[in-house]
Amino acid sequence: MRWTLLAIGPVAAVAALWVGNTSLFSDYPADSALRLIAHRGQHQVFDRENLRSDTCTASRILPPTHPFLENTIPSMQAAFAVGADIVELDVHLTPDKQFAVFHDWTLECRTNATGVTEETPIGLLKTLDVGYGYTADGGQTFPFRGHGIGMMPTLPEVFEALPEERFLVNFKSRRAEEGEALAELLGGHPSFREQTFAVYGGHEPTATAKADVEGLPGFSASDTKTCLLDYLKLGWIGHVPEACRNTLVMVPANYAFLLWGWPERFYQRMRSARSDVILMGPYEAGDVGTSGIDQPADWDLVPQGFPGFVWTNRIELASEQLTRRGFCELPSPPRACADVTSR
Repeated sequence: MRWTLLAIGPVAAVAALWVGNTSLFSDYPADSALRLIAHRGQHQVFDRENLRSDTCTASRILPPTHPFLENTIPSMQAAFAVGADIVELDVHLTPDKQFAVFHDWTLECRTNATGVTEETPIGLLKTLDVGYGYTADGGQTFPFRGHGIGMMPTLPEVFEALPEERFLVNFKSRRAEEGEALAELLGGHPSFREQTFAVYGGHEPTATAKADVEGLPGFSASDTKTCLLDYLKLGWIGHVPEACRNTLVMVPANYAFLLWGWPERFYQRMRSARSDVILMGPYEAGDVGTSGIDQPADWDLVPQGFPGFVWTNRIELASEQLTRRGFCELPSPPRACADVTSR
């Protein structure tokens, strides 16, 4: 009898662990739909092989299939037109205290100028050609040269051009001053606050903006790492660590299966902690930049019926993949499933 009890104990513990974390007895909210975050709007994608932090991605774009340039108002309009719920954009605070919407730390990769973006007055930035450096054939041709003159917007210009839409703001620096400036901007324009879905990026500006703007979600890379590691330690008992509360939880699609209760139980736990779940593309050690759910193989990693956010670099392909995966047949289909031509 003693040996029988000793054998039953571990089995019972494993069974309890399974019951406490399986999604077989859980489901997603019936009235929730998958939502799409369009990284940089609808933009030119590039070869990610051997990518480094200082790689000029404009010099290695794939052959263009559309005319849009990242972080421009037309690219954002195009992203929303094909079903984006949120557009992610990048900002730099210039010497004259304006938020320039542009990705790169320096200007020479994409534009016809040189210098550090945040050290350049907005008046000069507004004269540049943001399509100047793009090439898909090693510099033989530059298909967007001359087409991006004057197209670098300020953050208020984006908000005013798309008043009904929402944005995820990426701080490109680690200056707390950027967070202070954004808080001041949002405080003076309540409509801009409504349009700001969340902030992320450098820890200092992100933490400052969160502290100064009531209810503004935000996260840094270190926040995400702490959240996921702490959850791996204690999530088996259903505990949601503090780092995962009132925030955005970024989940690499190829490691999601490691998270206790993935997918339904995990999603429910995060939502109960007032956090949104964002499913990213597959992550590999040494990756630079943000991987998205872009290719059919990536979309196959999205759980059926998942109602969280999906991060994509190819928003123009999302509707086709959502249809293929059956999301457009759900009671609450994603926005991208709608007849976008009628918008």
